[in-house]
Amino acid sequence: MANIEEQIKDIEDELAKTLYNKNTQHHIGKLKAKMARLKDTLEVRRSKGPKTAGYAVRKSGHGTVALVGFPSVGKSTLLNKITNAESEVGAYQFTTLTCVPGLMEYRGAKIQVLDLPGLIKDASKGKGRGREVLSVVRSADLILFMIDVFETNLQVLVDEIRTANLRLNQRAPDIVIAKKNRGGVSVNFTTKQSSLDEDLVKEMMNEYGHINADVVIRENIDEDQLIDYISGNRLYVPAIVSINKVDLVNKEFIAQLKKRLKGWNVIAISAATGLGIDDLKEEIFSALKFIRIYLKPQWEEADMVEPLVIKLGSDIGTVCDTIHRDFKRNFRYALVWGTSARFPGQVVGLDHVVDDQDIVTIVVKR
Repeated sequence: MANIEEQIKDIEDELAKTLYNKNTQHHIGKLKAKMARLKDTLEVRRSKGPKTAGYAVRKSGHGTVALVGFPSVGKSTLLNKITNAESEVGAYQFTTLTCVPGLMEYRGAKIQVLDLPGLIKDASKGKGRGREVLSVVRSADLILFMIDVFETNLQVLVDEIRTANLRLNQRAPDIVIAKKNRGGVSVNFTTKQSSLDEDLVKEMMNEYGHINADVVIRENIDEDQLIDYISGNRLYVPAIVSINKVDLVNKEFIAQLKKRLKGWNVIAISAATGLGIDDLKEEIFSALKFIRIYLKPQWEEADMVEPLVIKLGSDIGTVCDTIHRDFKRNFRYALVWGTSARFPGQVVGLDHVVDDQDIVTIVVKR
């Protein structure tokens, strides 16, 4: 294991001193691919080593949010403010020594929020029980970074999350790799513009140990995106940022912080006073891409009190699956009122995509 770690360190040193340009692109790409393969190998070996007590968390509700931040940033106070949980609060580091779940109810959605021990630099290498914390973060549907208004080094947290193979506010690259028994690596680009050339893709595939495969690249990607896809163990998770304790500074100070965090969805809050909490709840709901569907039993009034909470982009088939497993098997048709329907009460099939606040009647075989 030590030898692998030394090889990784040597590659990191070489990458740090190599200027990226057209002449060095192939060399850097091969180095990155080799380093990613070594890191994956190292992680597999570590996973087979002595087990440490982890945080057992049973997922519940419509979605799970992981609270990620440095120690003593106010995560426990926030959890107690927005959920039914009672997490210990203290003005000293490492108050939370385990994972404390709470349930936030908002717009008909039941959202599980996890208060985790604070992350520190090198958490991904096991420091401060970082691996256990990150394993829980990997199971979340949304990451809520929480930073102190006076200590806003968000990049440290982001780097630790990235090292744990999480990709924030991205989607998986549009690539298809089909392994084969012979013939080497063939590469086909279906996009007009590409930052990578055929030889580089082949070299990186070979460096990662893939000798025979057909590769189709359907969008312009870089070396890191190709490595992420080849690795096959990356998770793509949305993330937002909350700046806590903003009641202690003026509006100009907050505006400067948001400017420094350009590119992030930032919500200014005070967990202690409740300032900005409603805005944060709305952003969590929006980031999880929830929509609400109101069910209308045939010949009855719609239930406008208890919505069915599903993901944006869901179709009638998903609605059926959410209601009961037998509904899709016995499905005849559905009636839809709302913005997804061309007219009120439109008759639709299983593939009809619903919109937020649609009213739906499912008609099944008797």
